[in-house]
Amino acid sequence: MKIIIRSAKIIDSKSPFHNQTVDLLIADGLIEKIGTSILDIEDTTEVKFDHLHLSQGWFDSSVSFGEPGYEDRETIANGLNVAAKSGFTAVALQPNSFPVIDNQSQVNFVKNKAAGFATELFPIGALTKASEGKDMAELFDMKKAGAVAFGDYNKSIDNANLLKIALQYVQDFDGLVITYVQDPNLKGNGVANEGIVSTRLGLKGIPALAEELQVARNLFLLEYTGGKLHIPTVSTAKTVALIKEAKAKGLQVSCSVAVHHLVLTDEKLEEFDTRFKVTPPLRNETDRTALLNAVLDGTIDMITSDHNPIDIEFKKMEFDTAKNGTIGLESAFGALLTVLPLETVIEKLTLGKSVFGIQNNTIAEGSKANFTFFTPEGKSTFTKENILSKSKNSAFLGAEIKGTVYGILNQNKLVTSK
Repeated sequence: MKIIIRSAKIIDSKSPFHNQTVDLLIADGLIEKIGTSILDIEDTTEVKFDHLHLSQGWFDSSVSFGEPGYEDRETIANGLNVAAKSGFTAVALQPNSFPVIDNQSQVNFVKNKAAGFATELFPIGALTKASEGKDMAELFDMKKAGAVAFGDYNKSIDNANLLKIALQYVQDFDGLVITYVQDPNLKGNGVANEGIVSTRLGLKGIPALAEELQVARNLFLLEYTGGKLHIPTVSTAKTVALIKEAKAKGLQVSCSVAVHHLVLTDEKLEEFDTRFKVTPPLRNETDRTALLNAVLDGTIDMITSDHNPIDIEFKKMEFDTAKNGTIGLESAFGALLTVLPLETVIEKLTLGKSVFGIQNNTIAEGSKANFTFFTPEGKSTFTKENILSKSKNSAFLGAEIKGTVYGILNQNKLVTSK
């Protein structure tokens, strides 16, 4: 298959064509030619959009699809289609299915389900059996099957010795450990950030300390053991300060932040709308500002949608009993452009590949064609019509967003949203 991409502005700081508007000729999944005016060729598909921009394919380090077991929330097939039309050429799948992805056969199952799609799926294996936090799962077998990291989704490891052993064990095969950070005892029955808003609304609070204490402990363990540690969806100012200090020491620690923590605050809880019930909880404006600054100064390595489809019957409930989670693939790019510069957004949507050991392809002749098509131009309101996921639990419904995602080219497959 041959494709000509017309008048695309390249956003790739590692490419010799960065910030240049060019044509690209793609042949059999590789970049054959980049130039200012490529002549028409017979039997080619032409890609042309208004104000077209092109970057390396985006990567989301945390998505949940449900399958196997929770196909009513989302299937792998539809989830990958949603990811492609949202601009993501690769996603890391969380193990929170039923059964949990905690062995080689489960890794093989989801990889086989994802075969043949434009968006590549990289499984995260559970760190502990059934994600129960008791016994370490079959990490090496899952690594051989294709797992890119190991962690229990939205569950902290209470047993410090178990985490210590895991960090030591994975070093034999260069494994990456993911540790969600929230002390369950300090969290208690909390449902919202502990502060002025939770007090005013009468909601049980989750103190920032519940996250920060776990971060401090896990970083001490990392310093003791060595190895590689990823801390997902950080949410407080103190957390990023602790991670910045650990990086200055030379520890191999990375972290991500969810889109909703960069854009929204706990002020959104005024109407008790469960779309805004997420974990960790939405924090205050001081924390949100600190997170944005940490993105800009490089302390935060990547941004994730933390896409988590939830059945409507588990969201349309009283705030205290509703499940945590929001979908986020469709709104990620447009929401981020409202708070961050374009080049920062693109950097943080691509940098995570290197942390998870996934190949990144610079935009240059001879490289693999792994692109995201988009424009930063224009504003719109995010509505239900923009949601392609089976579940509709989006925290960004009704929000003003910027830009448009046009689609992706990857695996010699072109997927467009228009």
